[in-house]
Amino acid sequence: MSTVYKKLGDRAHVVAVSMGYGHERAAYGLNGLSGEDGVIVANNYKGIPKEEKEHWRKNRDAYETVSRLQQTPIVGKYIFEVMDYLQEIPLFYPRRDLSKPSLQLKYVYRDIVKHRVCRDLIARLSKNPIPLISTFFVCAFAAEYYNYPGDIYCVICDADMSRAWVSFYPQRARIKYFAPNGRVVERLKLYGVPEKNIFLTGFPLPKSLIGGPHASVLKEDMAHRIFNLDPHRIFTSRHEATLHHWLGSHHAPRRKHHPLTLTFAVGGAGAQRLLGRTILESLRGKIASHEIRLNLVAGVKNDVAQYFRDAVREFRLGKELGTWVNVVYTETRPDYFHTFTNLMHETDILWTKPSELSFYTGLGIPILMAPSLGSQEDFNRLWLKTVGGGITQNDPRYTHEWLFDWVESGGLARAAWNGFIEAPTHGTYRIEEIISGRKYHLAKLPLIV
Repeated sequence: MSTVYKKLGDRAHVVAVSMGYGHERAAYGLNGLSGEDGVIVANNYKGIPKEEKEHWRKNRDAYETVSRLQQTPIVGKYIFEVMDYLQEIPLFYPRRDLSKPSLQLKYVYRDIVKHRVCRDLIARLSKNPIPLISTFFVCAFAAEYYNYPGDIYCVICDADMSRAWVSFYPQRARIKYFAPNGRVVERLKLYGVPEKNIFLTGFPLPKSLIGGPHASVLKEDMAHRIFNLDPHRIFTSRHEATLHHWLGSHHAPRRKHHPLTLTFAVGGAGAQRLLGRTILESLRGKIASHEIRLNLVAGVKNDVAQYFRDAVREFRLGKELGTWVNVVYTETRPDYFHTFTNLMHETDILWTKPSELSFYTGLGIPILMAPSLGSQEDFNRLWLKTVGGGITQNDPRYTHEWLFDWVESGGLARAAWNGFIEAPTHGTYRIEEIISGRKYHLAKLPLIV
């Protein structure tokens, strides 16, 4: 069955892959630009050749298996390290020419040629050569290789990137890049991409969480979040004028909008379900006394959802299931992204590995960072610390202690504010400006982000 999102326009072909959640999450933010077919999932669209679909499936299964194995001692970690080595991100300094193709890049192009990856899709899309926006580098490479007649754009989904995201001959390539932060802009230059093909936009966050160029929805959500994260007004009292300046009339809610809410999200491979269980066990007393609401996000993994439900019952929280503790599961990936996006309006703290969700700190959500899975997440972690929107998790067995210390002291309110101020929020709007020509008159982003 085809994986298709809501049809909202005819300005660009938006192409993603279901490989983890990151590439589809970026595409979801751009669904307002999608063509008549909605967001197209390159490894699961209607009419994909059987052989190519099977090739994608094997690659995805291998990725998810290795991600889960990373949690096992010795052998699992060794296998993961080998995979991670192939997508290594070299040290940025000293600045130097890094345009030489990597081993992973050679494998990618071999796949495109040998297995005809995306050939059928590009042929279909070429009949309507509007701009093509891909959130996965393989699809962008294939579009260029198979001579897609329209403009080709690639969205970078992490705070830094490996050489594999840039084609063999970047100086001659047609691919243009949307960079989520300044480090990616500078990295692309080191990889040989001409400056004219690089656009600093920010990550494409869902527009429903922003509320237009003036960010009316974001500001209202932010005000309620600060209210929950600063119960003793320690942060608020120190920064009253700043809050009023940035949030306007929203800055001082008179009553509680929702209970203090923590959302824990496992990655697409479901590799960190045990961490979610440990968090639940630690917070069970706080949940039972209605001091905190916990969302356990299983995504489209039914086995993970059942694992969480079993844990809820094991810890005698069955009567709170569906109210003070929620297991978030959907059958389809489009439904998952829609549900997750809505969940963010009332999420005060997001606990996750530093994946593409790191950029959600721009919504004024403090990120509790679980252990990284892969070198790109190490760089996301570094970026989160740089902007001040992310905090490395403490021992999850004692979440009921340290998490509330951070809330009571106003520390998480400060992290929320840092993310709101320092991280880009209007990536989707900036991309729309480039694709559609519509002008939102947004402030220029500094390279520090």
